[in-house]
Amino acid sequence: MERNELYPIFLKVANLNVLIVGGGNVGLEKLTFLLKSSPNAQVQMVAPEFLPATLELAQKHKVVITRDVYQTKYLEGKHMVVACTDKPEVNEQVYRECRERSTLVNVADNPPFCDFYMGGIVTKGNVKVAISTNGKSPTTAKRLRQFFEDVIPENIDDLVKNLNEYRKTLKGDFEEKVEALNEFTKGLVNKKD
Repeated sequence: MERNELYPIFLKVANLNVLIVGGGNVGLEKLTFLLKSSPNAQVQMVAPEFLPATLELAQKHKVVITRDVYQTKYLEGKHMVVACTDKPEVNEQVYRECRERSTLVNVADNPPFCDFYMGGIVTKGNVKVAISTNGKSPTTAKRLRQFFEDVIPENIDDLVKNLNEYRKTLKGDFEEKVEALNEFTKGLVNKKD
């Protein structure tokens, strides 16, 4: 069986500089996805033209809109880049130039030109679940997201906050605290015997 070897992380994109190259439907989709999860993300978009919906969303979230063709100078100071133009040669140029600079890059719908994928995400308060299909099936990730949105209770955030308060009262070293929290929360997972 093939194995997903991606390493999941949660980036604080409000502390990073993100560039989206492309102003069409895919650019709008990527911007929407990013801002839905991280409304305070620091984003710049570069494209000769933008959809009205992109401009509207960008204005609400202080996204920097640059009307220009892609140029290498736009990578300056960027930590993460998404290339989604309708020109494969531009997307591949963005990929190569990001790799030269050790900047994380995702070329939309082109897994070999991606350092990361933007998977399905479920958010309920402080709880966030990310879903990856290793770039093989975004539709499956979408269906799994819908499933988890239904099964994770709406009040999960109350549980998280209460456990955080309980954690603050625990004494002992790290291992003792982890053991106490594990014991306290083991009832959350219903094991079938």
